[in-house]
Amino acid sequence: MSVSANNLINRNIERVSALSVSQAAAFQAAILADVAGRRGTLHGRVKPLSPQMKVAGPAITVEVRPGDNLAIHAALAIAQPGDVLVVDGKGDISCALLGEIMATQAEASGIAGIIIDGAVRDADALAQGSYPVFAAGLNPSGPTKSIPGRVNHPVSVAGASIEPGDLVVGDADGVVVIAKQDVERIIALAAKKLDAETRRIAGIKQGDLRPGWLEDALRAAGMLAEGESL
Repeated sequence: MSVSANNLINRNIERVSALSVSQAAAFQAAILADVAGRRGTLHGRVKPLSPQMKVAGPAITVEVRPGDNLAIHAALAIAQPGDVLVVDGKGDISCALLGEIMATQAEASGIAGIIIDGAVRDADALAQGSYPVFAAGLNPSGPTKSIPGRVNHPVSVAGASIEPGDLVVGDADGVVVIAKQDVERIIALAAKKLDAETRRIAGIKQGDLRPGWLEDALRAAGMLAEGESL
């Protein structure tokens, strides 16, 4: 079935709220991933160009054919301030899909960051800057700009299913995606998880070195007999 050109770019999407983005940005991607059931994380190949880079915002989803970035240019043109470009580059790193020029355009447009399952270039300039760029690799070769792609359609990026407007949070550990309808619940769980981890770390520093659940878990796994202790 043919698809009209007008259907390849969706301009109007429902986004996770700015308040939810602000609240979620206070948590590590790891905390959010844990309370989301350890689902929704992008493959570890997608990394920030600098470990200090962090990003949070609603996803503008982009699907491209490997080696072509035309759809990314379209996404840059329609994205709103605070959005995050999330690009399904199919994990291909045979050429870069963007570099310093497009990242500079994105930052000047108010786009919160770029996450791409593909390669980028101008890595030295991008890594020394503060603008968040996450990528699967590097390649000095540039892309073509001629093959149709899709903007704001459901995508699968590095193993994670993403709907336009879903929340994406990225930091030094990688990227997690949370469906927009689940964000409030996940934020509440993340707050409890962070409190528990903070108390656990404080306990370790005070000499409580063994987690209380360990022996029960070992018995359940058959590694300790009933009544046996470490």
